Amino acid sequence: MTTVPITEKGAENLREELRRLKGTERPRIVQAIAEARAHGDLKENAEYHAAKDEQGFIEGRIRDIDSKLSNCEIIDVTCFGTTGRVIFGATVDLMDEADGRELTYRIVGEDEADISAGMVSVASPIARAMIGKEEGDLAVVDAPGGQKSYEIIAVRYL
Repeated sequence: MTTVPITEKGAENLREELRRLKGTERPRIVQAIAEARAHGDLKENAEYHAAKDEQGFIEGRIRDIDSKLSNCEIIDVTCFGTTGRVIFGATVDLMDEADGRELTYRIVGEDEADISAGMVSVASPIARAMIGKEEGDLAVVDAPGGQKSYEIIAVRYL
């Protein structure tokens, strides 16, 4: 199985979710199932079926997070020095060549991506266009609506 890159913050968020699921959510749902069973006939017990469905979701999410954490490679971008090149974990300031609008994105792992927070997946078209480029270079993105060009203004390693 291949390793998946993730930032230290992303790995910590997954660990925290796992702790919450195992320490809070799992015991809560076990209690809800026990209470629903106490109500009698399980065939027509909607509370029981809802609790079992939720238990299946929680257990699936726990397995998913365990798998992700065991197959991830935590990358600390500060260890690579300040080369000026866009790499995984870098924060990049861009200027849209079409309208002069300035954008800032941080390149993160797929599970951390949140465009509203300025975090783009390393597998996204814009991240793939930026990787390996330097300040002053042009990143051309093949987007569904056509090509878009961005000038790389600054590269930071936070």
